[in-house]
Amino acid sequence: MIIRDSIEVNERVYPAPKVPAVAICLDGCEPAYLDAAIADGLMPTLKRMRETGTDRLAHSVIPAFTNPNNLSIATGRPPSVHGICGNYLYEPETGEEVMMNDVRFLRAPTLFKEFYDAGARIAIVTAKDKLRALLGAGLKFDEDRAKCFSAEKSDSSTAAEHGQEKASQWLGMAQPEVYSAELSEFVFAAGVKLLAEWKPDLLYLTTTDYVQHKFAPEDAEAKTFYEMFDRYLTQLDAMGATIVVTADHGMKPKHLADGSPAVVYAQDLMDQWLGEGAARVILPITDPYVVHHGALGSFATAYLPQGVDQADIIARLKATAGITLVMDKAEAVMRFELPGDRIGDIVVISGENVVIGTSAHRHDLAALKQPLRSHGGLSEQEVPFIVNRKIDMPSAPILRNFDAFFYATTAAAL
Repeated sequence: MIIRDSIEVNERVYPAPKVPAVAICLDGCEPAYLDAAIADGLMPTLKRMRETGTDRLAHSVIPAFTNPNNLSIATGRPPSVHGICGNYLYEPETGEEVMMNDVRFLRAPTLFKEFYDAGARIAIVTAKDKLRALLGAGLKFDEDRAKCFSAEKSDSSTAAEHGQEKASQWLGMAQPEVYSAELSEFVFAAGVKLLAEWKPDLLYLTTTDYVQHKFAPEDAEAKTFYEMFDRYLTQLDAMGATIVVTADHGMKPKHLADGSPAVVYAQDLMDQWLGEGAARVILPITDPYVVHHGALGSFATAYLPQGVDQADIIARLKATAGITLVMDKAEAVMRFELPGDRIGDIVVISGENVVIGTSAHRHDLAALKQPLRSHGGLSEQEVPFIVNRKIDMPSAPILRNFDAFFYATTAAAL
């Protein structure tokens, strides 16, 4: 352990850990998944952690999507500080819609960079490669001080770019299919090997929600996934690390009784009200993994033409079945701590069992083999927050998932 003093990152002070501090982000982990697996006796280690450590619920960042929440966990701050407010955004200055994966979008340093600069050893393992560059921003990769690689591209990782040459070969596990539970298992197995052999000061493990998009908490496939996770958690816990288990968002069924997706096509509505193409609806859930969700989630933002009666559009959307919340930019920025220059004129959130689309013809839903399960809104904001140590936490303000490393390092400093 090299660092001796606390580290200030983005106006928060983190103690210097005496043992490895680990945060695990279980992508899409609705709290009910853990309850169901524990009830069946499949997660004895997590059950013990709940009973002898700290067991709370926390709020994720809104929109409840992967990129904004992972970067909030990585920076300890909301999107208004780090700038990542979705997986996808519209850039008015270029007129282009682009993935928000590039480091140029990041406006604040990560915990990993600041701890690394102070002398700490950092390891980050992601399931999907879309997060790797953002999480590893500012790190100088080598096989002694910093590693950041993905399961998705583990065959092609290099020491120079990822801190680990051919991670799949190093782990002795073939590069998994991207649409598989094995993608997350690779992350857990790599975390165990890193903690046992490399002993990082900070270790971040973040998974994929492939299983959660396909299966409900009571389904056998979901329970098998969490049983598998508990086996790796047992090994991590036995090595003496402090561990925080949380999630980037929950997951809810978003379909009708016949299994078809329950969708409000917001771009079609705007085209009817304002003329075709006059407004632009952006779905920040959009990413390359369309089999998961078909780019359908419960949060959208819309850019309106100049001179439109914004209050009238908000009122019409509020009156639309399935829509639960509509607000202008100023209210969204304040309520959800979002960067105002990266969202539209209004924000729209749908209900627990409804998603928002653009236009019906733009969504290819052929890849959805099961009834749609998705996320993004207030109904998916509540996530688990479990620590394998007993820690005093204030009852207010509300615990956030991006407090993960604060409490991991606090426990590791005791």
